[in-house]
Amino acid sequence: MEKHCHSIGRALRLSSKEMAELSLLALLHDIGKVGVHLDILQKPGPLTTKEWEEMKRHPEIGSRIAQATPELSVVADLILAHHERWDGTGYPRGLKGEEIPLACRILAVTDAYDAMTNDRAYRAAKSHEETISELLGNAGTQFDPQITALFINILHVEHETDPYMGLEDIQEVRRDR
Repeated sequence: MEKHCHSIGRALRLSSKEMAELSLLALLHDIGKVGVHLDILQKPGPLTTKEWEEMKRHPEIGSRIAQATPELSVVADLILAHHERWDGTGYPRGLKGEEIPLACRILAVTDAYDAMTNDRAYRAAKSHEETISELLGNAGTQFDPQITALFINILHVEHETDPYMGLEDIQEVRRDR
């Protein structure tokens, strides 16, 4: 994930300070899961409403951990915001669009790619193509559409597949769904 975050960060010409914060965020965004019961983290099926509420506490727990550690305090607010969604339906604060810190918008798309392309207790990994389709389908709702387009172009270069995809292409794919 850190590699993909850095690829996006370089493309956006982020400063070395922003890149360092992006690295810390990529490594520590889920640190709050230490406060979530292991049975929930490893559950092979869907979570109950109560279990989901506990899971949704991990950004706040992680933020508090980072705030209490001087070397990590620079990413405390980023850890808190890492599950916000472009359309404002994320948690814990319901931030929307560019209210969401850029580092969190970058992490959102790379974390989703990582989660979908790796096996989980509750499902098998998806293919690269299925994952790209899912990212496209959620651009503009879950993910920042510009960051999504940039990331997909980076993945195309890595996988030597179709070249450039712009925002118009994403909108067309979403209309066709």
